[in-house]
Amino acid sequence: MALAPGLDPAAFALGGKVPLRALAPASIEELAAVVKACNEAGEAVVVFGGGTLQGIGFSPARYNIAISTARLDKVLEYEFRDLTISVECGRSVERLNATLAERGQFVPLDAPSPGLSSVGGLLASGWSGPRRATFGRPRDFVIGSTVVLADGTVAKAGGMVVKNVTGYDMSKLWCGSLGTLAVLARANFKTLPLPETTRVALAALPERTRRRAVEHVAALDVEPSVAIALHGFPEAGGRDGQEGRLFLMFEGSHTLVDRATRDLRSAIGAAGVPETTLLDGTAATSAFARLLDAYGARLGERSLTYRSCGLPGEALSRCDALAHAATRHELHAESLLDILGGDAYVRVSTKLTAEFAAAVERLDASLGTSSPTYTIFNAPEMLRDGLKMWGNEMTSPATQRDIKHRFDPKATFAPGRFAGRANCSEGKRA
Repeated sequence: MALAPGLDPAAFALGGKVPLRALAPASIEELAAVVKACNEAGEAVVVFGGGTLQGIGFSPARYNIAISTARLDKVLEYEFRDLTISVECGRSVERLNATLAERGQFVPLDAPSPGLSSVGGLLASGWSGPRRATFGRPRDFVIGSTVVLADGTVAKAGGMVVKNVTGYDMSKLWCGSLGTLAVLARANFKTLPLPETTRVALAALPERTRRRAVEHVAALDVEPSVAIALHGFPEAGGRDGQEGRLFLMFEGSHTLVDRATRDLRSAIGAAGVPETTLLDGTAATSAFARLLDAYGARLGERSLTYRSCGLPGEALSRCDALAHAATRHELHAESLLDILGGDAYVRVSTKLTAEFAAAVERLDASLGTSSPTYTIFNAPEMLRDGLKMWGNEMTSPATQRDIKHRFDPKATFAPGRFAGRANCSEGKRA
């Protein structure tokens, strides 16, 4: 199975575990043969796209083989008149949207480092991104899929038309499964026309303006496609005021975006925000790319990012509660709040790496009794298995384990990645 000479297993290490081999099949048929052989040999497999979202969940409990999808990057079908496209799941998000842009189309896959992020990896991670409230989740654009099951079976669902499913849509099952049920090999998407105009608005928030500014943005008549309140996260660009800054993006016709800009300036001006900087065209898309990269950015081994999901109206309170908890444990806190989607991300860090592990373990233990639950979006590899990666354990781990056992009875795919891990024997972990 030496399918791609030169792949270094050390480049695919997770949680201190280095696989014995790293393989890169060049076709779905080769992928199926590799998975079948690993399953029959009792070897645990982790599938890698670009590796940009591998920090979600626990590291695998067993790990023998890394399978890279880098060579599975073809466009298989593109019916641009029907607004559908089918690609192999190793194709990067950047290359997918470059292909679509040639026909004035796109799929709203908000991937950190889109040049590295693979289509399959983004879908398997279940991450939605900041345009979820406007366009929906990435899984909502999947109309068909081809996967390789643990026994090597190639299974297909859906097709190349938008309305083609009766009963349960199996393509949705693989989205968010973190590669624990099957290997996503092919995905079919419905596409959208590219917006005529993209504009980003940046505004520093003076003292005592953050809550009012967030409330006024949430009440805009023309909603932005992205509305984020940041404090810290310098990777995203922009200058903080005393209470951080706003990042808003509008997409649509020139007339609509101009009207939205006027309304925005009036709304946040009434909240006490005196100045707004506007970016258009490539400057706007570049700023959005930096924002996406900031979600997954870590400060070496001395930072960790928590995520809290819930209703948008409660997001600011959840965000502030987590930031204050971090401060009590002598950790520096930076926040990224999705005003429309309700997600709150808080990156906690220390100046010295040696002090970080003890401080974050104390914080994590204190959050274990809190409500709502805070999950960990990105953590240093050597700390992942000692922290509550999924917050308070899920209410139905037995159901999760049953689904895992039905699709992967030998626990071949990334065993131990999901919640319920501590309550399972190694071979039965979710």
